[in-house]
Amino acid sequence: MFLLSSIIFVIFFIPLAFASSQKGEEAYTRLMDGNRRFISGNISKKDLGELKRRELAKGQHPVAIVVTCSDSRVPPEIIFDQGLGELFVIRVAGNVVDPVALGSIEYAAEHLHVPLLIVLGHSNCGAVTAAVDAKGKTEGNIGAIVKKILPAVRKAEAKGGSREEIISRAIRENVLLVQEEIQQNSPVLKGLIERGALKLVGAVYDISSGAVEIIK
Repeated sequence: MFLLSSIIFVIFFIPLAFASSQKGEEAYTRLMDGNRRFISGNISKKDLGELKRRELAKGQHPVAIVVTCSDSRVPPEIIFDQGLGELFVIRVAGNVVDPVALGSIEYAAEHLHVPLLIVLGHSNCGAVTAAVDAKGKTEGNIGAIVKKILPAVRKAEAKGGSREEIISRAIRENVLLVQEEIQQNSPVLKGLIERGALKLVGAVYDISSGAVEIIK
């Protein structure tokens, strides 16, 4: 009986996992194609009309979750050239996560079945810069953000270099640490990632060139 159950699980689970993984890859390709259009200035025409709004009022089916910074220069829908209802966005200074942000990601991944999660840092990040320049104990609500970023700063500082080099490296390290935190603090998301139902990607957006660079 156990063997039969295992066989049934394999028959049904493997195609399901493959399909989910494929959707994640398709969403990833879609967003990167959109970023290339944004860089070139060849932005696609968006449907922002009444019929589209009425359609979305019935429910949402975003193709990707983007965790990114609140910085006004980093609007995900624009830099990935996506329209209404296509991205589920969580924005907070320094693109850090807490239980509220994780709950938002879980909702999108588990209940809306979004197949792609991108953690997106960006160049010239004010929150990371503040963490690099922080002296002594950080206080208040802004201090709470800085505190979340400090481990990335310490890793960047350990490799030496100029202040600008440390800031640039810390931005990337922060993305990597947020990716780790997502998996460590959310069994739901970790399970989806391990099953191939959710593709997790780390990236950095260059606010000068407009390019999104994937962190391998």
